Amino acid sequence: MKAGMPIRSLAGALALALVASPALSATIEVTIDKLVFTPASIEAKVGDTIEWVNKDAFAHTATVKGGWEVMIPPKSKGRMTLEKAGAVDYFCRFHPNMKGRVDVAP
Repeated sequence: MKAGMPIRSLAGALALALVASPALSATIEVTIDKLVFTPASIEAKVGDTIEWVNKDAFAHTATVKGGWEVMIPPKSKGRMTLEKAGAVDYFCRFHPNMKGRVDVAP
């Protein structure tokens, strides 16, 4: 605390700093194991990152028709930062029965 600074000024400065700070983004982990995305459905916000952790011995993708695709190598991770709001269903291009959903809030 700065010597001589009134408590009210300090409280006001802290309140302004909290209001002016952007919301923190989150990293949401989705595990891939035995041809299943877990959890299959997630909620996120614009700016959040999804990290897929592939525990299988073969590659997968997180693919949205007409949209994005993330390659997820075997025993590795793939990441993507969400850029727009909306609900999207995704699947693995190599294993189309593998399905997931992301509901992205603004």
